[in-house]
Amino acid sequence: MRTLTFAMNVSLDGYVAAPGDDLGWSTPSDELFQFWSDRVGSTGLSLYGRRLWEEMSSHWPTADQRPDATPAHIEFARRWRDMPKVLFSSTVGSVDWNTRLFTGDAVAEITRLKAGDGSPMDIAGATLAATAMRAGLIDEYVLLTAPVLLGGGAPFFTALDSWVNLNLVETRTFPGGVLLTRYETRR
Repeated sequence: MRTLTFAMNVSLDGYVAAPGDDLGWSTPSDELFQFWSDRVGSTGLSLYGRRLWEEMSSHWPTADQRPDATPAHIEFARRWRDMPKVLFSSTVGSVDWNTRLFTGDAVAEITRLKAGDGSPMDIAGATLAATAMRAGLIDEYVLLTAPVLLGGGAPFFTALDSWVNLNLVETRTFPGGVLLTRYETRR
């Protein structure tokens, strides 16, 4: 059975994006950027919601061709293109860059994918993750908490019908005061 991880940058007050989907507060240090690149390189399958997919696919497929591309950006762009992805959307017409489009029941498809053999999966995007969270499908939460208060926006966590007990399995500090906390779901 595959594991499913929800990992994102998050503000201290719990948001993954400021109002208007503004991500300007979450510019990573070189060390944090390398963490994300390594994560993409080791992910067997990434499950995307539409908004984050549009953000990522508007930049990373050709980011390595820009004149100002750093070696780290070139590596991330290659890893992102190569990583298998599933986009969960009923409004996007077509996809590219090693991506499959899924328009049906997200919970049923994520459950099916988890039941298979293979490498770990990541879920990318707060709305899609909220659906998986409410269905009890997330095995691990990785929060990279930035020392900023946004006061609103897209929350990392959704309202739940029941408690989810977690075990803290890792902490790490990155430059700029970003704190990684990784939790496994207690089953």
